[in-house]
Amino acid sequence: MISSTPHSPARPSGEFSTPLLLSTTRAKKKKLQSFVESSLFRTAMADAPRSTVLVTGAGGRTGQIAYRKLKERSDRFVARGLVRTEESKEKIGGGDDVYVADIRDADRITPAVQGIDALIILTSAVPKMKPDFDPSKGGRPEFYYEDGSYPEQVDWIGQKNQIDAAKNAGVKHIVLVGSMGGTNPNHPLNSLGNGNILVWKRKAEQYLADSGIPYTIIRPGGLLDKEGGVRELIVGKDDELLQTDTKTIPRADVAEVCVQALQFEEAKFKAFDLASKPEGVGTLTKDFKALFSQITTRF
Repeated sequence: MISSTPHSPARPSGEFSTPLLLSTTRAKKKKLQSFVESSLFRTAMADAPRSTVLVTGAGGRTGQIAYRKLKERSDRFVARGLVRTEESKEKIGGGDDVYVADIRDADRITPAVQGIDALIILTSAVPKMKPDFDPSKGGRPEFYYEDGSYPEQVDWIGQKNQIDAAKNAGVKHIVLVGSMGGTNPNHPLNSLGNGNILVWKRKAEQYLADSGIPYTIIRPGGLLDKEGGVRELIVGKDDELLQTDTKTIPRADVAEVCVQALQFEEAKFKAFDLASKPEGVGTLTKDFKALFSQITTRF
């Protein structure tokens, strides 16, 4: 029996009868392409050599975070730490990849930098409050530096020793964390213990910039012991951010920027101030390549 219902002309194989089916096929192709590309990316990452990175000052509050972040990304980095005491070494796990050395002694640094690709410098002199301060009597606390631990010895000589050792070892990139405020010789931080800490930090930064080694100099604002990765980060120059309301940043975000700087050419041969907007304000920073691309200052 022949049907009286007219038939539609036959369609070539592979042609679909509705836009919905066509759209579905395109989506599948796009998904397949994305899968292939991501698989190739993962394969490339697996085949890529890992960078060996030394964090000095790894026993400090920011240094511990940077060292931990590198350890957590073991697919990309081989982490090393350098601390001043055995006690600090135990505090961050006591592994064989943690070296104990006094950065004021140039020869002691050499074993830690042998074979590394990059160096993150997070060492700093730390002033101490004089014990006789009584807040109930008003006034301001006084600070001092222990003998041998003044900024000139730690932030200048100690950092110069690290830069020299890294250069002799053929290190390809140095990330140095300094501080905002260095353009003002009368900044209050310089008066703490009569140490002129920002003056000596700035001298070390200039030494690195003149060394010929690819560098990234990060000058954060006031450091906060708060959660990282939840704020919009802001870069600036010449202490301009100190004239705004956004002049602080969590230590964890500083550590993250250090690690991210190792991964982008856009971060090399640049120096910048770093701060963050308050949590919940602005847009969370995720694109670090774009962040580094904003920076135009070499020092």
